[in-house]
Formats: sequence, C-alpha cells, structure tokens
Amino acid sequence: MTRILRQDAGRLLASVSEEYVFRCCDSCILRNMKELGEAFANMTDETFTYHSNEDKNDFSNWVRDIIGDEKLARDIGKSLNRTQAAKNVPGRIAFLSSKLA
Repeated sequence: MTRILRQDAGRLLASVSEEYVFRCCDSCILRNMKELGEAFANMTDETFTYHSNEDKNDFSNWVRDIIGDEKLARDIGKSLNRTQAAKNVPGRIAFLSSKLA
C-alpha cells in the first residue's frame, strides 16, 4: 500500500491545467476530484454510460493519467454505474483532505 504524503494529497486534490480538463459529452467541464464527484451526482446515466462502458472508461483513465490517483481510478473503473462511481469520490477526497491537516 502506497503512503500518501501531504504534498501528494495536495497535488491530487488540485485542479488540473486548462489543457487537461475533462470535457463531458454533455458540455460539463471537470477540473478536479471535487468537480468529478459533483458531476457524478448530477449527470444523467446516459452521459455516464457514454464515457464509461465495456469499450472505454474515460473517467477512470482521466483520474489515473491526468490527476494521478491510481486508487480512485481503480475504484471508478470497477463501478458498474454512475451511482457506484459517485460513492467513491467523497471518501477519497475526505481521506486526501485529512492528509493536509
């Protein structure tokens, strides 16, 4: 298990640069984990399925490749629907935030 240091937690929670934002098919733009969690809570199941299905997993890839959080990426990748994916984000944010205290 990898230990998360304070500076790592801050980096994972930070907004990505404009060139790396996630652009959803419904025009929603995501810049960080917080916005991802809010988007999961509010997007339609159709939008989620467009980006996460048996052929691709855009959310998981973005979290892994751009944000850099392997654990959250794995958890989102295992999610079968939007509701399951949404449950992963707040706990991860809370854990990372606790490392900043």
